[in-house]
Amino acid sequence: MQYMHIQCATSCSTAFNDPKHTSKRAKSWFQTNRIQVMEWPAKSPDLNPIENLWADIKNAVYEAKPRNAEELWNVVQLSWAAIPVDRCQKLVDSMHHRCEAVIRNCGYATKY
Repeated sequence: MQYMHIQCATSCSTAFNDPKHTSKRAKSWFQTNRIQVMEWPAKSPDLNPIENLWADIKNAVYEAKPRNAEELWNVVQLSWAAIPVDRCQKLVDSMHHRCEAVIRNCGYATKY
């Protein structure tokens, strides 16, 4: 797999097409502070393995049906602590294949 390098004269940021990043005020702030913002498609494949873990926690919350903020916090803490190390390792190990899939699909969604 070839590696792609992104070089910036100053610093780079990604804007994810989130309204809080694309408002006139935010754009002005980035420009004033000389921060180069990389274009990022709205529904780009997320190559961050933590997203899979957030989904695991979200599922645990739905299953537990917490009735208040304290129960919610407890479910989140317990489900986070229960994530096996090998689950994390498998997600990290999958990054090579994820990157290749994104490149093959020219940046469009993949099975990941």
